[in-house]
Amino acid sequence: MQLKTLIQDVNSARIVGKNTENWEGVSVAGLSDDSRFIQKGEVFFCRNGQNYDTHFFAEEAKKRGAVAIVCERELGIALPQILVDDSRRAMAQMAATFYGYPANVLKVIGITGTNGKTTTSYMLRSILQAAGKQVGIIGTLGIYYGRKMIAPELTTPDPIFLQKTLADMVEEGVEYVVMEVSAHALYYQKDASIRYAACIFTNLTQDHLDFFPTMEEYASAKESLFLPKKCPICILNGDEEMGRKIGASRENGVVFYGMETPCDAFAIVEQETLCGSEFVLNVLDDLCSVQMQMTGRHNVYNALAAATCARMLGVAMSQIKKGLTEIKQVKGRLEMIGEYAGARIFVDFAHTPDGLEKSLNALKKHAKGRLLCLFGCGGNRDKSKRPLMGETVAKVADFAVLTSDNPRYEDPMDIICAIEWGYRKYSSRYVIVPDREKAIEYALESLQEGDVLLVAGKGGERYQEIMGIKYLLSDDDIIKTWIGGRKER
Repeated sequence: MQLKTLIQDVNSARIVGKNTENWEGVSVAGLSDDSRFIQKGEVFFCRNGQNYDTHFFAEEAKKRGAVAIVCERELGIALPQILVDDSRRAMAQMAATFYGYPANVLKVIGITGTNGKTTTSYMLRSILQAAGKQVGIIGTLGIYYGRKMIAPELTTPDPIFLQKTLADMVEEGVEYVVMEVSAHALYYQKDASIRYAACIFTNLTQDHLDFFPTMEEYASAKESLFLPKKCPICILNGDEEMGRKIGASRENGVVFYGMETPCDAFAIVEQETLCGSEFVLNVLDDLCSVQMQMTGRHNVYNALAAATCARMLGVAMSQIKKGLTEIKQVKGRLEMIGEYAGARIFVDFAHTPDGLEKSLNALKKHAKGRLLCLFGCGGNRDKSKRPLMGETVAKVADFAVLTSDNPRYEDPMDIICAIEWGYRKYSSRYVIVPDREKAIEYALESLQEGDVLLVAGKGGERYQEIMGIKYLLSDDDIIKTWIGGRKER
């Protein structure tokens, strides 16, 4: 591809710098935003980040073979420089151009919200597959399409890799892509140039205030997904203030789902156990009865969101029922891992006050004995939610084990002490075990007949991040190994 073609969709682009006489005919072999791995013939994108400015690596990119530089300020370098107002947005636009606008061929469904994105995405994938569609999925648990699986790194990949993946999905015959769209991705405009077939809003509660200065700015990032030029059909949680606000800003293309206020789609829960839920779905006056192998009222909301979106895309209610009935547990999302001593053990990704509260309440009503919760908080993330999470667990659980999550570059005990400060306002029934593996083993040893244990915070993650290193650690592996060892005895 020629450089002239690559920048055709970037309205603000200006060519500056030395040796620019024949820039239009420069041949582009690829795109990169990492000067360490750039290949000969690629265009290098400079970015301003929270902790670094890669404009300083432009010379290194040139030495490694870059043929042009995309930048936000003019650099003294003997290469064509594409000067833009926002290099991140330009990167997303150019990546779409380079890979042939794959999102225009696919039907891309975006899902955003503080909690529920992953579960909703897997429910929607199951429904679309029940309808005979070829479906790709992009999110926290990784990227899956055809027989391919790409391990998770970011909830929403960076633009170059995202567009490359979408292009490969087109080659593999994928028709629908269900994609989790994080607030960070929206803030950095990773999805610029993607026009969605539909978008889902799940909920908005406190999170990521280490990155966003205020909840208003966090909400604004989420809201940007639902601009009419990006999203023709909005599937919104009508029981959420934010959902109603987004709906009020639109003239058309809005469908509300909920269970507390009058909505276009709603559900009536008939029965709920630790092993699943039975409910009746009413989506735009089309009804079906669903038996789903996932518990919790919040999962009924997730099912409602997925079903409403599918119905708006033309999927029949019989296929919606089949998809929701067939889906098993989603990895690390209120997933029952096993039983021991007459108690049941669940693993969940819940890492916000709201997420913890929903999962704990879902289990509490079915616990014949005590409800125990093991949890921690991530380091170098929103510190203000730590005592709130402590308060939440203290109010609902009968006993807690406070431990380490992903401490990153913080002292685990500093994090635990912040949690403890909130917890002690409401309860003194807890212990502190900083080592997560030992904490899980302690909690398992404590179980009695009828108890329910929730191991929260990491879900399906298979590592623990400490001082920049990711050590192998899996909550469910620890639990299964420990239970297996006891059975052998």
